[in-house]
Amino acid sequence: MRIRIVDAFTDRPFTGNPAGVMLLDAFPEDSWLRNVALEINHAETAFAHPLPEGGEADWALRWFTPATEVAMCGHATLATAHVLHTTGAHKGPVRFATLSGVLVAETAEDGTVTLDFPTAPLSAVDVPEGVAQALGAPVLAAFDTGPYVGDLVVELADERAVRALRPDHKALTTHSERGIIATARAEDPAAGYDFVSRCFFPNVGIDEDPVTGSAHTALAPLWSQRLGRAALTGLQASPRSGLVRTEVRGARTLLGGRAVTAVEGELLV
Repeated sequence: MRIRIVDAFTDRPFTGNPAGVMLLDAFPEDSWLRNVALEINHAETAFAHPLPEGGEADWALRWFTPATEVAMCGHATLATAHVLHTTGAHKGPVRFATLSGVLVAETAEDGTVTLDFPTAPLSAVDVPEGVAQALGAPVLAAFDTGPYVGDLVVELADERAVRALRPDHKALTTHSERGIIATARAEDPAAGYDFVSRCFFPNVGIDEDPVTGSAHTALAPLWSQRLGRAALTGLQASPRSGLVRTEVRGARTLLGGRAVTAVEGELLV
């Protein structure tokens, strides 16, 4: 079985968010999938297999962190679409059957992948007690992201505050189902992005995620409303960093980015 490591939301290797990708004939037992994801030990590993023609989806897709299965993952979906396109395993737009419903990915001639994901239903909430202390920075506002994303979005004063965060990851575990998304408006939109974010997911075994597609289904509507534009670009300011192009279309949000296959090998067990 071929296994690939793909750097997603980037056009350069060793940046963006790495994901394991395996194309299978069918899904083995969950324990095997969990063990492979733990062995790969990236934020997510995607497992996909083709479905019979004529259905609502072309491929079944599941995502596992080293600790658990997740309901939605943007960067591993982008990585899977990249592998299907570059290997010729699928031509044209691909429909994935997932725990979050049918998700569509389309790859352009230049390799840019556009994902069609559900927009997170943001709702303002009171800033939970202890969040600011756990992050180490004052919080201006907080938002719940709904069941598919399962994060708490917190707005900070500015980009410098987001970049300077050194959170207490253990203390963050009690404040959301998956984790905390810290965000702020870009200091200089001429730099090529409109807002910045960092994502901390200790509840699923990821202290800081390099680039998180699913988080941008919540960040895109938040900043689209604030900035008055449907199409924006977000920079996830992790050490690896990456850009996510977003466009809010009502109940759906488009996420765009490139990907690079960094490793290809054979699984022997």
